Amino acid sequence: MSTHCPIWPSFFLIFLSFFCYTSCAYTFTVTNNCPYTIWPGTLSGAGTPQLSTTGFQLDSGQSVRIPSVPAGWSGRIWGRTGCSFDAAGVGLCQTGDCGGKLACNGSGATPPASLFEITFGVGNLQDFYDVSFVDGYNLPLVAAPRGVYGACNATGCAYDLNMGKKLNF
Repeated sequence: MSTHCPIWPSFFLIFLSFFCYTSCAYTFTVTNNCPYTIWPGTLSGAGTPQLSTTGFQLDSGQSVRIPSVPAGWSGRIWGRTGCSFDAAGVGLCQTGDCGGKLACNGSGATPPASLFEITFGVGNLQDFYDVSFVDGYNLPLVAAPRGVYGACNATGCAYDLNMGKKLNF
């Protein structure tokens, strides 16, 4: 099985929705624009709670919303490829594996894994986000904020480094 996204719009996409009223809540929408299934994983930073899901299957063209991400949360989201899990959620991924489990539950990605990293501010503090290849590269990855005040840019890499092809973005 190929782990490449060869044509537009073929990349792993994360939308960030920011909603702040009396209390702040954030929503991640993870979309798989690759022509094959991926298995996103999540890992919370030190001192922040795990998200409602820490690993799941995402078929081609499918999106999943992760609601109620609290202010002050920090962590990572990445896509795993070439995974196979049994009914108990035990298995293995070719890239981005997190301890051989569907639900990562506090385990990070085994390189290579393209990472989305974010820290949400509390109150009037700023949010910080990036796409990183510090743990290697396995998928094109773009993060695009939605519903924010002011101009926030999408960030990431729409170039399939494995295939050597630029994807239209």
